[in-house]
Amino acid sequence: MLTDLFFSFLQIGLFSIGGGYVAIPLIQQQVVDRHGWLSMAVFNDLVTIAEMTPGPIGINAATFVGVRTAGVPGAVIASLGFVLPSMVIVTLLGWLYYRYRKAQLMQSILGGLRPVVVALIASAALGIALQAVFGSLRPTLASADWLALVLMIGAFLALRLLKWHPILTMLLCGVVYTAVSLLFFPG
Repeated sequence: MLTDLFFSFLQIGLFSIGGGYVAIPLIQQQVVDRHGWLSMAVFNDLVTIAEMTPGPIGINAATFVGVRTAGVPGAVIASLGFVLPSMVIVTLLGWLYYRYRKAQLMQSILGGLRPVVVALIASAALGIALQAVFGSLRPTLASADWLALVLMIGAFLALRLLKWHPILTMLLCGVVYTAVSLLFFPG
């Protein structure tokens, strides 16, 4: 049982590239279809619980299935199987980087990746900003939440110029938005 748990979640961890939601069908295939450890109804509960609890959905699911099938040892084995591929791959990449970080090829690769990473982060930030201020990715002046825009600009300035703590800034923005909304837009 423990060996089956380990190798099932090792496969899931190895092939669930792209995040936790990619792992869901792989987990279903292993724990419901192949091994029958869970019924589909219990699997649906597992997905709900794994989404609600803190942490990545894949590791939460591995822990849940492990406990359900083999107790605490099952949870440890399934979780280890799930994270082992990532640990090995990241360790190998770290070693390769450390060994070849000064090589011209590595510098060229990293030089090409930097603008891509910046573009991905900027794209995500723009999408979040548009969603927060306009409620969609297609902005119109009529759909603008001007209070959200003012708070976003104010938060940016507080973080960059005044060096406020990010958590304090988020809490303050939440309190201001709630207070202004309740005072000026009740109901």
